[in-house]
Amino acid sequence: MLDALARHVGPGLAMWLVAASVAAQSGLAGAEHEPLPAGPAITLEEALARAMARNPALVASGYQVDAAEGRLRQTAVRPNPELEFTVGDVLGTGEYSGIRGAETTVSIAWAIERGMRRRQIDTALADVALAELDARILRLDTAAETARRFIACLAFQERLEFAAGQIRLAQEIVAAVEKRVDAGRATRAEMARARAGLVRAELVEEDYAHELQSALHLLSAQWGATGPDLGAAIGDIRTLPEPEPVESLTGRVARNPYLARYLSRERIAEAKLRVAEARNRPDWNVFAGVRRFELTDDFGLVGGVVIPIDVRDRNLGRIAETRADMGRAASEGHAARIRMETAVAVLYRALRHDMQVAVTLRDRLLPLLEQALVDTQRAYELGRGTFVELIEVQAELLGANNEYLESSIRAHEAVIEIERLTGEPILLPARS
Repeated sequence: MLDALARHVGPGLAMWLVAASVAAQSGLAGAEHEPLPAGPAITLEEALARAMARNPALVASGYQVDAAEGRLRQTAVRPNPELEFTVGDVLGTGEYSGIRGAETTVSIAWAIERGMRRRQIDTALADVALAELDARILRLDTAAETARRFIACLAFQERLEFAAGQIRLAQEIVAAVEKRVDAGRATRAEMARARAGLVRAELVEEDYAHELQSALHLLSAQWGATGPDLGAAIGDIRTLPEPEPVESLTGRVARNPYLARYLSRERIAEAKLRVAEARNRPDWNVFAGVRRFELTDDFGLVGGVVIPIDVRDRNLGRIAETRADMGRAASEGHAARIRMETAVAVLYRALRHDMQVAVTLRDRLLPLLEQALVDTQRAYELGRGTFVELIEVQAELLGANNEYLESSIRAHEAVIEIERLTGEPILLPARS
């Protein structure tokens, strides 16, 4: 399926989330919040396949390519010959009164092309290539936007699970405070603060449930659905990507269709230049026919050629304009390549940084804070700790967990943007 999808997307995101391979759907149904939309859970591959097949903007881009091909066919049509009928020497005086001395001529004229149509065809071919590039760029952008919206769904699912864990933790603290209040070792103010923390946790869960509904709706819109038609996104946002070395990534920028578009614009300008130059050598018109002489009832052949006289060059300004367009397209392409290579390098550094932060939080900081919370809660239950200490440790653990999740999300978002800039997948095979 990935190979088939890659043919639709072009070089790019069909292999995205290889490192974050399909995981079991998160257990969202257990939390008490707004129910998720009815529908199947889908993977990124399935979301991309839907978007490539049914995205309204992609459908419209197909008509633009068809229109450019229609203009090409029209340009390739040869000019039709012209039939000319003339009558001379009529309604005069003497022998030429009435139509007795009329001369009737029937002739056919056709143009001898001197390269104009060939150059116009070249321009139309360049226009078709540009329309196809625009369609390819739109496919790449649509795939990137679909991946971003898919990541947003995964992120809010994880945040919703995180909020559910926060509720469970708040409930444990409420239970611990209740025991101390019953034993007379804690004040009712501590009980109120503990319950307020539980209410806040429930509000956070409600917020994330709302955001997840919106994220699923936005993802469904990528394939033209007017409402969410999926129940969840399948994937593991916490599985960190493993990108290729930055040197190989920046080298791929030159093959990006965005840069190819500048080259296509330069070719269009060059083709228009050839058309402007060809206008200095206009077509000749040749005609041949038969003439009838009424006075003698005789016939004769006529023929000739019409050669335009170029007294003035009326295309000097147009030629100068097209040369300037060629130079501008080349310069803009060079500038765009520098910007894109720089962006890839900066995004790569941000990706490595977010991965390092996530790994440090996961492997070093979170275990320490989890153990600290267990010890602090036990000490509080035994009367050897304070409520303030318990709340502080809880807040530190929640903050570290949230930072771990957000750094993982930023890492995947950086992968999407790098793949959009390079136009190709950038992930190495997933680690076992």
